[in-house]
Amino acid sequence: MKVLIVGSGGREHAIAWAVAKNPKVEKIYCAPGNAGIAEFAECVPIGAMEFEKLAEFAENEKVDLSIIGMDDPLCGGIVDVFEAKGLRVFGPRKNAAILEGSKAFSKELMKKYNIPTAKYETVHSAEEAREYLRSVRFPIVLKADGLALGKGVLICNTPEEAEQGVVEIMEDKKFGSAGDQMVIEEFMTGREVSVLSFCDGKTILPMTSAQDHKRAGDNDTGLNTGGMGTFSPSPFYTEEVDQFCRENIYQRTVDAMRAEGRPFVGIIFFGLMITADGPKVLEYNCRFGDPEAQVVIPRMKNDMVEVMEACVDGKLDTVELEFEDNAAVCVVLASEGYPVSYKKGFPIEGLENFRGASDKFVFHAGTKFDENGRIVTNGGRVLGVTALGKTLVEARANAYKASDLVTFENKYKRNDIGKAIDEA
Repeated sequence: MKVLIVGSGGREHAIAWAVAKNPKVEKIYCAPGNAGIAEFAECVPIGAMEFEKLAEFAENEKVDLSIIGMDDPLCGGIVDVFEAKGLRVFGPRKNAAILEGSKAFSKELMKKYNIPTAKYETVHSAEEAREYLRSVRFPIVLKADGLALGKGVLICNTPEEAEQGVVEIMEDKKFGSAGDQMVIEEFMTGREVSVLSFCDGKTILPMTSAQDHKRAGDNDTGLNTGGMGTFSPSPFYTEEVDQFCRENIYQRTVDAMRAEGRPFVGIIFFGLMITADGPKVLEYNCRFGDPEAQVVIPRMKNDMVEVMEACVDGKLDTVELEFEDNAAVCVVLASEGYPVSYKKGFPIEGLENFRGASDKFVFHAGTKFDENGRIVTNGGRVLGVTALGKTLVEARANAYKASDLVTFENKYKRNDIGKAIDEA
């Protein structure tokens, strides 16, 4: 069996690692891939948004299953292009990926189908935004409607901050066309939890819970990033919360998408807030989270390829999803200065310390080979160091110990990933 993975980050590395464990898989390709993924896959120099080239490659190489890791190609319609050529592909079509691609769409869907979420208003101009903001209580949340690399969400504590946010999103277009529309949302308080799920259009199977740390600095200070670390499971995601979400959020979302003529096949990422009034949806994503995938996938007992094929074939109801009774923590090693400006091209030392290990892993997010064949830094987030443990406390200690095994110039990390565990 031949598999193509589309993407180049830590999430795709984790997927490649899992796919490689299937004995039927004889060849893995990754486009464009990175230096870590190259251990498992042949990296192909085709960009993730080059749909026709990717589909042509999959045809020529007789790829049996393509896995789309990233949000941009999914929202852009890559699955439709592959399916039009008769190729088997895991991921939602464009009309279903809108669940992530438009926050206005997802909020309206939740309102229509009574899925718990924050109160909101969608605005289409800066003037409309300013007028609505005169009537709200602060703090308030501003969300660029479209894709913004996980950074198009601003929490505003004062009218002055909100005005600055309106200018950034809708006038200066800091996030490009993602700011053509904007969702203004009530600020919710509680514990954030992420739950990834497999879907086949009818059936949904939630995975184990996780929690991400978005801010660049310790104690959740600094700018928003793509994610500085994560842990799984979340101690705040109780059986009671799980039962509520299964009944009122997960299946209801899949049924709503189907009713709208947008059957969802692939991964739905539920960003949840556990409020005093119960769990509510913060956001949907249409793919594995990054770095959530790096703690969820290593805990999964099932074969990744088999579950994905069950989704594609509409047979997910025959699968029993199982996870290890353990915990995982991922600490992201970034380049100093991320997410604003940073230098690249520094050699990475110590990667050999992870070879053959079954309790610690290093997933590459931003790496490449230099002209001398050395693995060097090639991004803001460079590596995700994941470690397992019997408990979250043990996994956290193991992850920080493992993060010291890798070195590169301008290495930066947060020192409090999983600190919330101590408060559980």
